[in-house]
Amino acid sequence: MNSTAPLQVGDHPHVSFPEGVELDCGVTLAPVDIAYCTYGRLSPQKDNAILICHAFTGDQYVAETHPLTGKPGWWGRMVGPGKPIDTNRFFVICSNVLGGCMGSTGPRSVRTDGQGAPGELWGTAFPPITIRDMVRAQYKLVRSLGIDRLFAVVGGSMGGMQVLEWAVTYPQMMLAVMPIATAPFHSAQNIAFNEVGRQAIIADPDWRSGRYWEAGVVPARGLAVARMMAHITYLSEEALTRKFGRRMRRGPASGQGPEGSVSTFGDIFEVESYLRYQGSTFVRRFDANSYLSITRAMDWFDIAADHDGELTKAFAGTSVRFCVVSFSSDWLFPTSSARILARALNRAAANVSFVEIETDKGHDAFLLDEPDFDRTVRGFLCGVAEHAGLS
Repeated sequence: MNSTAPLQVGDHPHVSFPEGVELDCGVTLAPVDIAYCTYGRLSPQKDNAILICHAFTGDQYVAETHPLTGKPGWWGRMVGPGKPIDTNRFFVICSNVLGGCMGSTGPRSVRTDGQGAPGELWGTAFPPITIRDMVRAQYKLVRSLGIDRLFAVVGGSMGGMQVLEWAVTYPQMMLAVMPIATAPFHSAQNIAFNEVGRQAIIADPDWRSGRYWEAGVVPARGLAVARMMAHITYLSEEALTRKFGRRMRRGPASGQGPEGSVSTFGDIFEVESYLRYQGSTFVRRFDANSYLSITRAMDWFDIAADHDGELTKAFAGTSVRFCVVSFSSDWLFPTSSARILARALNRAAANVSFVEIETDKGHDAFLLDEPDFDRTVRGFLCGVAEHAGLS
C-alpha cells in the first residue's frame, strides 16, 4: 500500500471550552474543542435528550452522510424518525471523543501547551487520556446545550465503556443507560490485540516517530494492518464463513500469475480482498496518532479500579435504570463479560435488565440488521419514557 496524503478533516460543528478539561493524568488540556451532531428537537422541558457514545473508529456522524467518506451515518438504521431511537420523540446528541480526529481536540490539533513551535500539532506529545476524560468532555458539551439531565446515554463497544463511565461519574445526570456489547474492563486479550495494532503503526517507516505530517505522509501501511486485524475481532467465524467461505478471486487483476497460476501474494481469497479494502479506506478517515491514543484509553479502562477492585461498589446507591445488551457470537466483548456487569448491578440493587441477542454476526451485530436488538432498544427507551411520564 502506498503512502496516503495526510487526512484533511475540514470544519465540523463544535463548541470550544477555553478552560479545557482536567485529565486523569494531572494535565489540564486547554482549550478544548468538542465536535458534535444533533438530531431531533430538544423539548421545552429539556427532558428528552439522549447522548449516543460512539465506538472506537466511529464519530459524531450517527445518522447523516459522512462529510469525508460520503457514506451513510454509522447508526442511521437505529436513529431517525420512527426508528428505535426515534428523533420524533428524542433529541439525540453524539460527539467525537476527546482524542479523536473528526473535529474534537486530539493529536491532530494544534499544540497549546507552549512547548512546541507556533502551529505545531500535538502528535505523540498529546497527553494520555482515559475513557473518563472523554466523558468529562461530553459532560461539558451536554451542559453547554442547557441540559441539566439526560434522558439516556446509549453506546456500543467503546461507546459502552463511556456509557458505564457516565453512570459511575455522573449518576444524577441521566435516567437510564444502555451499555451494549461492552465490558466493565478491557480484557488481557483485547489489550494484546490493541498492542499488535499499535506496533504495526509504529513499525511503518512513514510513522516517523509520530511526526509523519511534517513529511506530508501518513503511516498508511501500518494503520491499514492495524485496522484489518481489529476488524477481524468485530466479526465471527460464522459471519466470515457465510460471507466469504473459501471463495477465491479469479483473473489477472486478482492475483493470478503467468498462465493462470495462483500468485502467492495476490488477492487469493475473497476475505483477503475484503480486509485490504477495509484497511485502505480506513486510512483516509482516521489519524494514526488518534489510533494510538484511543486504544490506550480503552486498555486502561476498568470501572472497578477506583473502587477497591469491587465492581459492585462502583454502582452502590445508583438510581439509574440499566439495560445491558450482549450478542451470543461476540468474542471481543463476550456475554460472560456482560454477565459480570449485570451481576454486579444486581448486587448493588440497581434496576437492571439483561438481554443476550442470539446472532451469528459477532461484535458488529449492534451496527447491523438485528430485529431483536431493535425491539430491545425501542422497548427499553419507551418503557423508561412511560415510567418518567415523557410525552
